[in-house]
Amino acid sequence: MTSRERLLTVLRGDIPDCVPVMPDFSNMIPVKMTGKPFWQVYLYNDPPHWEAYVNCAKFFNVDSLMDGYFPLHLPDPDAARNAPPWQDFIVSRTSEMLVVQSSYVDNGKRVWAPHVRVYYVADPPTHSVKPEKIGLPPVPTTWAPVEGVKQFDRGPAGLARAKAMLGDQGLIGVWGGASTCAFSGEDGVYQYYDNPDKHEKWARDRVVAAEKHFQRIMAMPVKPDFIAVGGSGTLIWQTVEMFRKVALPAVKRVIELATAAGLPTHVHSCGPERELVKIMAEETGLTVIDPLEIPPMGDCNLAELKRLYGKKITLKGNLHTTEVMLRGSVKDVIAASKKAIDDAGDGGRFVLSTGDQCGRDTPFENLYAMIETARTYGRYDQATGKCLRGQG
Repeated sequence: MTSRERLLTVLRGDIPDCVPVMPDFSNMIPVKMTGKPFWQVYLYNDPPHWEAYVNCAKFFNVDSLMDGYFPLHLPDPDAARNAPPWQDFIVSRTSEMLVVQSSYVDNGKRVWAPHVRVYYVADPPTHSVKPEKIGLPPVPTTWAPVEGVKQFDRGPAGLARAKAMLGDQGLIGVWGGASTCAFSGEDGVYQYYDNPDKHEKWARDRVVAAEKHFQRIMAMPVKPDFIAVGGSGTLIWQTVEMFRKVALPAVKRVIELATAAGLPTHVHSCGPERELVKIMAEETGLTVIDPLEIPPMGDCNLAELKRLYGKKITLKGNLHTTEVMLRGSVKDVIAASKKAIDDAGDGGRFVLSTGDQCGRDTPFENLYAMIETARTYGRYDQATGKCLRGQG
């Protein structure tokens, strides 16, 4: 099977030729492989992040579930009419980082955003940073416009180009208009508890906005391969109650719409996730969920989740990204990959992956070992749906 065929097979609940394998190298490894300062990719689109990701997927020959890395943008005319004309400026520059702050002019007065974005030479950027936290004033004293940003099509034509570039290496998903995260950061927590009278309205508004966005996706001449409705750290910044009240209604609605349209749905949510898996498996038609992190960062036991929900939902995970993938030996990676396949491979509905993103300096030999183990130890007996575990 090609990677695309393998993934489509496992997502519809059938048995592929072997366990699909997709180490999560979402950001750092693809950008490192460009050989450029990280800000060239994240700030200047040289190349765009999604393109670096596709090149990396092809380099390692993985089964790529590209969940949301193509930044599809479908302009909302109403929102565009009301939006101020923001422009980006570099307000601080060193050999290690660039600091960017947005601004616009209102009635002759320049208005600055209350947060900055920090772009590093060898790490992904940090967003929503208060200037004072990095020793900068809220209103900069000097600034220079960000120039030289390479433009690329973020609309339907751009998505078609990305799909053509990925080809049979996998599937491309886009954000579907709803997220498992309705709140993030301490400000979001205060917002929720300070406004109990607004919870139902927020939930309804999110459903309406999600339906509108999904309809615009379906009106495109080219469709994504699946719909992403996840959000990093869903149950870190939100309690289960917060998620259920404000985020879940819109997520459920998009899953319903996508399922009716024949599109699989995907949730990525790092951190504690066991309760989220239960909700999504029992109360929605979600297709696949990751990264199923183990303690201490998460709370998932892969074998338990497979036993409880493995017939309802595709599980994707969950090798430890630091102790196994970054610091472990090739033997450690092979052993952990075999255990994950033993825990969740039989019967299909499993993608071997990592428990969140692999670190920038993850040894390539560890990634290769994980991939090779899935291709060999994870081969399936088509008659029984069981993994052959290197036999036959």
